[in-house]
Amino acid sequence: MTYDVTIGIPVYRSDAFLRRTLASALAQTYPSIEFLLVDDAGGDNSLAIMQEIQQTHPRGAAVRIISHDSNQGVSASRNQLIDEARGDYLYFMDSDDVIVENVIEILMQAIRQYDAEIAFGSYEKIELSGKRVVFQYPSLQLLGEGKLAEYAYRKYGGIQASACNFLVKTSVLRDRHHRFIAANYWEDLVFTFDLVTMVSRAVLLPDVTYTYRCREDSLSHYHHRTQIAKEEVVGNIRSIEHLKRTSSALCDKPYYPNRCLSIAMTDFYIVCSILKRGKSIVPAVSAGEMKAALSHTASFRDICSFRQSRWSNLAFYMLGRLPAPLCLAVIWWIGKFKKLL
Repeated sequence: MTYDVTIGIPVYRSDAFLRRTLASALAQTYPSIEFLLVDDAGGDNSLAIMQEIQQTHPRGAAVRIISHDSNQGVSASRNQLIDEARGDYLYFMDSDDVIVENVIEILMQAIRQYDAEIAFGSYEKIELSGKRVVFQYPSLQLLGEGKLAEYAYRKYGGIQASACNFLVKTSVLRDRHHRFIAANYWEDLVFTFDLVTMVSRAVLLPDVTYTYRCREDSLSHYHHRTQIAKEEVVGNIRSIEHLKRTSSALCDKPYYPNRCLSIAMTDFYIVCSILKRGKSIVPAVSAGEMKAALSHTASFRDICSFRQSRWSNLAFYMLGRLPAPLCLAVIWWIGKFKKLL
């Protein structure tokens, strides 16, 4: 059986939140939805909850469960969702978040109206303190080759880092062989950051349709912990290095300079975070390792030819060429001035 949409949910140690998450997914007003769940062998009660809901919910016939014998990681689970989805469009959702009941209806209406390959909804994040932060897009149609990428890279944080709350044509992912990288850190940022270069018709919507709740034990929120494994920080750096490598195929695109700048700024913020939480990272990250993280995506010669963001890129390039002690001293001063440290 085929569907218009697959809601794909990787599940790992989520039994405390899973009923609420699945209730919001199954409450969707849009009729033609497959609910594809990948249980990644978390060893808790998640699989039993999924099986119970599959057997008892009125939409249970549209629920499909894939169960792993051993833990493979979130990237492998999401890649399996891409491969196994029976929907023409795919919507990723995390197993501890909730969506409004008409999110798929809203996104599908926009896709059909503009013949779009992807539609993004806005979302809210609930911090550990309970504070709500809204990431809201303008109402915008980006119709044309490179238009979404130009928008995404126009400023730092112009596009969401999460792989959730957008509806994307499944064939785009499969035809372009676009997958999540084998990483446990920032794999969703890498996926979305590259995905925007692969579509030519996109819609952004201001409707807040997704609620993302921060969790203390989340790998992506180590800033609140008293001890941080160095491997987590290094994992973030490796993910950004992947973006630098994939950038080489885009050097002739008009958005390339701004993409390079977004990557450079991400490196800068990583190093600021290391400097701020240095005493909590075990073992310590060396000055040489921090400097190496600042290596620029583009060459000096290429940067000098940029028509956009030339001077900003050049500044980050030169920062990464300074001796490590001086480089970190400059970052510390800028971080203090910007209230990042």
